[in-house]
Amino acid sequence: MRLKEVNINFTLNKENYSLSVPSNMTLLQIIRDVLHLTGTKCGCEKGECGACTVIMNGVSVNACLVIAAQVDGSSITTIEGIGNALNLHPIQKAFVEEGAVQCGFCTPGMIVSAYYLLNKNPSASDDEIREGLSGNLCRCTGYLKIIEAVKKAEKELNEIKR
Repeated sequence: MRLKEVNINFTLNKENYSLSVPSNMTLLQIIRDVLHLTGTKCGCEKGECGACTVIMNGVSVNACLVIAAQVDGSSITTIEGIGNALNLHPIQKAFVEEGAVQCGFCTPGMIVSAYYLLNKNPSASDDEIREGLSGNLCRCTGYLKIIEAVKKAEKELNEIKR
């Protein structure tokens, strides 16, 4: 028995897409396997690790938990939509400068979560930063350098706005 396909139209990183995909495909699979954007990582596939964090319709979500039909009409931002090697976003730059990257597997999800947090709360306290990153697991850093990187980015972003 062949799975039913769904037609979806959406915006990803400010580009419009129209796709026909299997109805059981997840947003994570669409991003990685269909569109070949590999910055969003596949971790637990249960919504527990945060490696696949993206912003969908202005809300931080785990792409592994979003099914294809939910993508229709959505606007999505991945790590590739935040910045790239030639034009780092201040959050990405701060992660590098503060040594908040160890193996790097969790980094895209952490940066997307930090981006979401600082857009929502540009003056987040340490506790609010910890809460904002609580859906993202890291097995390497112990989080201190990650929190310091978010604080550094917050300061820089607030200076840019002045």
